[in-house]
Amino acid sequence: MQFTLKIQRYDPDTDQGRLQEFTVDGPETATLLDVLDVVKDTVDGSVTYRKSCRMAVCGSCGMRMDGAAVLACKTPMAPLAESGHVPVISPMGNLPVIKDLVVDMAPFWDKFKAVRPWLEEDDRPPVKEWRVQQEELDRIMKEALCIQCGCCVSECNSMESDPDFLGPAALAKAQRFVGDVRDRDRGERLRTLNGPHGVWDCTRCYFCNERCPKGVDPRDAIAKLGAEIYSEGMLSDKGARHAQVFDVSTRATGYLLETALVPYTDPLKAMDVKFALNLARAGKVPNPLKPHRAKKLDEVRKLHKLLKTQEADARDDRRAGVSLDREEPAE
Repeated sequence: MQFTLKIQRYDPDTDQGRLQEFTVDGPETATLLDVLDVVKDTVDGSVTYRKSCRMAVCGSCGMRMDGAAVLACKTPMAPLAESGHVPVISPMGNLPVIKDLVVDMAPFWDKFKAVRPWLEEDDRPPVKEWRVQQEELDRIMKEALCIQCGCCVSECNSMESDPDFLGPAALAKAQRFVGDVRDRDRGERLRTLNGPHGVWDCTRCYFCNERCPKGVDPRDAIAKLGAEIYSEGMLSDKGARHAQVFDVSTRATGYLLETALVPYTDPLKAMDVKFALNLARAGKVPNPLKPHRAKKLDEVRKLHKLLKTQEADARDDRRAGVSLDREEPAE
């Protein structure tokens, strides 16, 4: 088949970029990486990109196709060629470009290091090994599938506005260790993740879930971290207090009390008279003499009770230490 694509070129020596179109022949089974290889081998050897395993395992070949992050080695090209579409291939977003499709991954790895991607021990003497039950392993299996390709980071809206945000990849990795029953520093991990540029800075756009090639679903991992932080009563961050208002007000009335949301989350904003008047004009200030309650409030409260029971059971399981016993060394 004949494949045509446009590659975003970038020359670091001149600090200039341009789009360059290439047309090459390849097999019907060709992936984007295969086509790039043909371009480099037969047309222009200066085209620069990363690759390694060619099997969607190493994460090296992350890049953008038509503005969306993909792994080049698992992106088929035949459907595009058949439709006559000419894709634009560009480097991943939110990371500095070194040359053409190659980005500097140093900021990415700095975020990884910041969440301490290893198990923390305590002062007990070392023994042979841990015994971990399958159900405990299942809790962190999705997050453990991450191949550090950076596709989620490339599409993160929050990182675009705040480069210091830890980002979806690092936070997913953090959840992998927060959820690991062998880790002995869970509380300190959560306190760190509850701080500036942490869990609550996620904008919930779900682009990271959409672009993850391995089904890690980083946004879901971030939600798990938020739930863990909230369940531990760590309410120093506005995001945690925001979540608390949802919890308390829906349990009390079946609805979100927006008049409580602003004062509790951001007290200084609540003193803004203009903001308060706009809130009232928009009908967001309920009549205090006639509380707004859901018709089936008892059903809402049953759901709250069920969730609280499940949270308590999970917490008791962790603290019971059933899965935390280590195997004794062989005699």
